[in-house]
Amino acid sequence: MYAAQLATAMKARVNCEFFGMGGDQMRAAGVDVITDYSEVSVLGITEILGHLPQLIRAMRGLVNAARSRKPSLAILTDFPGFHLRLARKLKPLGVRNVYYICPQFWAWRPWRVRLVRRRFALALCIFPFEEKFFGDAGVPVKFIGHPLVGKVAPSQTREAFFAKNGLNPALPLVTILPGSRNSELARHLPILRQSCVRIHAEIPVQFVAAAAPGRTDSLRQGWPQNLLLRVIEGQTYDALAHASTSIVSSGTATVEAALLNSPMVVVYRVTPLTALLAKPLVRTKYFSMVNLLAGREVVPELIQNEFTPENVAARTLSLLRDPAAVAAMQADLAEVRTRLGPPGAVERAADAIAELLAKPSGNDS
Repeated sequence: MYAAQLATAMKARVNCEFFGMGGDQMRAAGVDVITDYSEVSVLGITEILGHLPQLIRAMRGLVNAARSRKPSLAILTDFPGFHLRLARKLKPLGVRNVYYICPQFWAWRPWRVRLVRRRFALALCIFPFEEKFFGDAGVPVKFIGHPLVGKVAPSQTREAFFAKNGLNPALPLVTILPGSRNSELARHLPILRQSCVRIHAEIPVQFVAAAAPGRTDSLRQGWPQNLLLRVIEGQTYDALAHASTSIVSSGTATVEAALLNSPMVVVYRVTPLTALLAKPLVRTKYFSMVNLLAGREVVPELIQNEFTPENVAARTLSLLRDPAAVAAMQADLAEVRTRLGPPGAVERAADAIAELLAKPSGNDS
């Protein structure tokens, strides 16, 4: 999504063509997608092992394409396990690397910031504290703000959204964002289904599960028949904006919920082995970006063994029953929103990259 927006903004500034790895949104932005990102979309240490053939194939295809097409720049978006290696292979080919959406090395294996300094001509970060982190490590860095600011808004009124999806306007709505990767859905959905049963047993409530593109069928399976639940696609912002509370998989979705002022419970789980291996490498007290930006627990986090049906139901019911707690959380979310920067992040990124393109390659430093 971010890369597609950047490609559109770059084309408005520079006569350029794009090729690379992406999905439908990048294709729609005119990018020649030679590797579909869905083939390599994976998160976790042990989870990567099962995707190694796809990862190796994607790496080889991108490097070969760069060798034949000789691009001026490579703009790499997040995904550090893959992109740090890709940048290492591209630099000897004379390709300058730009990191767009810097990885969260301040939270996870911070020593890898040295690799960014050696392999990248420019790093563009989306959170204010990241500029100092990367700058102190000697990385040429610019803070652009968060690309979602100014882009996240409901497209329907509450009445229209409820009517379109057959929801009861008299009942509270709990919106569920279970994640977008298949591995996330496999781990999260069984717990979330049981959580909804417990919530429904305590309070008459209805649910909306927001599906990522292509994941609607996966989400529809296995829900108890007695739940009033709708699975939707393409209406996530409406579902968050009009919810009484939300249950959100940790990641970008927590920032989207914050921008929509949606009270939330944050959940996430990886495989037990990944959790064991990752524990000594994590450098932060919190996992959700909302809490990291605030520097304190603004929203409850139920991570790994804390992510149970009992805990999810208890935290969700607490918000449903306590308007004062919701009001306090929304006041904290307003503070978080001020730390995401002003609208126009993608345009600022495009300006910075266009400026780099205008420089001879020997002037990167």
